[in-house]
Amino acid sequence: MNISDLHALWEQDSKFDRTELGEESLRIPQLHSKYFKLFSEERKVLRQWEAAYKQLYRLKFEYYNGTLSEEELKDNVWEPFNLRILKTESQMYIDADKDILKARGAIAQQQDKIDFLESIIKNLPARGYQIKAAIDWEKFKVGM
Repeated sequence: MNISDLHALWEQDSKFDRTELGEESLRIPQLHSKYFKLFSEERKVLRQWEAAYKQLYRLKFEYYNGTLSEEELKDNVWEPFNLRILKTESQMYIDADKDILKARGAIAQQQDKIDFLESIIKNLPARGYQIKAAIDWEKFKVGM
């Protein structure tokens, strides 16, 4: 699920029927369960991406320092890195590596999804107050 799908899902779920405020109040725990489940699943994916990134980083470090084995080069379908660089320069090469940049981008997108889901979960308790305010407003309109 990408972040656009999450936005669309929340856009539908965030609306509430002003004529059925009691029912909307009862939906809050269901929404919390739904979005917490999504949050947990997406956080699990983030942890997997972070673990894969650490492994990739190690491989790239060894690749740019010339210590990566021939077998690992073949496994990753990488050409040997023939430049001799200082260990202090290896960070520059790693930071600019296309595989590293791609992995960092995926982690950033995953973190954006988690942040969005977390904001929804934090917003759900306020939904009860919004519903109560709508009920109070309806009472006020009819003179109660």
